[in-house]
Amino acid sequence: MIRISLIVIICLLAISSSGQYNWKLEKDKHGIKVYSSAVPNSVFKAVKVEGNFTGSYSKLITILTNVSQFNNWIYHSKKSSVLQQNSTLDFIYHTETEMPWPLTNRDAVIHLKISTDSLPKQLIITGKSEPDLVPMTPGIVRVNHYEANWKVIQVSNKTLHINYQVEVDPEGDIPGWVANMFVEKGPYETFSNLAKKLSE
Repeated sequence: MIRISLIVIICLLAISSSGQYNWKLEKDKHGIKVYSSAVPNSVFKAVKVEGNFTGSYSKLITILTNVSQFNNWIYHSKKSSVLQQNSTLDFIYHTETEMPWPLTNRDAVIHLKISTDSLPKQLIITGKSEPDLVPMTPGIVRVNHYEANWKVIQVSNKTLHINYQVEVDPEGDIPGWVANMFVEKGPYETFSNLAKKLSE
């Protein structure tokens, strides 16, 4: 009965979270599904990643709050550091992403919040850009629009179901092949690395 209820909850979350998007499956490998969707008034696509991962809430929180180690698992992340610590689960950080030559690296200032909701119990994680919080770095392009939402459910003692959605505008003139790299390859590589860290 509990298992059936969790499946129903996951389906309802998927339905409620996809109303504004028309998701197209881009990659399905090793239990990680990557989707993309056109976004109104934007040339860049939104991305959704969904799958079951070995791990726990506490392990995921530990990984997400260890900002200085983001470059070890987030695709093309060069370096990240905390700028403002409101609480353990509420902080603002700066991150720089490496771009392939001849493009210029991007950076972003992101406000990350982690909270739990009950009935059903789930982990809610939001990340939103606050581009004006710190001055821009010469030679690096500032990302002004970034919005990520995670919905995480502990479906068993050792399994998390993760539904992750993100919209990001990398700014500037980005070639199609680079944009596509960050729609499919980037999200898959990031969550594949996250899966390994969660199971350690």
